[in-house]
Amino acid sequence: MSFAQPGHGPLEYQPVQYPGSQMMFRGPAQDLSGPYILCLGASETYGKFVSAPFPEQLGDRLDRPVVNMGAMNGGLDLILHDKAIAGAIEGADAVVLQITGAQNMTNRFYQVHPRRNDRFLKASSLLQTIYRDVDFTEFHFTRHMLSTLQVLSKDRFRIVVGELQQAWLARMRQLMGRIKVPVHLLWIADHTPEQEPRENALGSDPLFITADMLEEVAAEAASLSLAVTAEAERQTPTRGMFFALREEAAARVLPGPMVHARAAEELAQRLAG
Repeated sequence: MSFAQPGHGPLEYQPVQYPGSQMMFRGPAQDLSGPYILCLGASETYGKFVSAPFPEQLGDRLDRPVVNMGAMNGGLDLILHDKAIAGAIEGADAVVLQITGAQNMTNRFYQVHPRRNDRFLKASSLLQTIYRDVDFTEFHFTRHMLSTLQVLSKDRFRIVVGELQQAWLARMRQLMGRIKVPVHLLWIADHTPEQEPRENALGSDPLFITADMLEEVAAEAASLSLAVTAEAERQTPTRGMFFALREEAAARVLPGPMVHARAAEELAQRLAG
């Protein structure tokens, strides 16, 4: 790995591409011919800015192969439609599925990029009718677009959020129905499922996922683990992380090494049972 000290010099992620996918997952490449645990999720599972993300630590704790197919800015659309992920699911002994936000999915209101699910492509005629006062060609990312819609009208925005939440639940049921091995859900975030975003704030990932929604999908899973940033860690959110100076803002909103260690510990207990 090429770094000097935390906060200076990016990590070498050893990106790897598995057959059937255009995505670059975090390396090193893993052997998919033998038994393994598969980790699916977004930037948190990928382990951006962290030298040893929880999938790597989980493999060390269990002394078993763990395949990290977390994708930068990935969402349920990527997990459901990527052919390499589909093949890896078929060969896995167990799947760790990170709870991702509801904003990065194609739905009745807007379309996202099939691989970079955080990229906004276009609004549907239905959304354009609800927000006639918005020029959607100005947006390139889902968060920017949703933040603007929230500011313009809380009432109209509640309609959008409701659609995203229903789409997320349907997509989660679809995904979990495809997986024939135990699914271990992971909530890895800077807040608990019960905590509400502050007033007039969009919130942090996983966006728009409530405790009731989590409880509903957890009922169909083998387990649910929570890895939440501790209050003391909020004071120094990038401690132990490795990033270029221009990446500090991005690093501050992702889990640090202590949260990854907590996730690995929780998951190891679930998977060892």
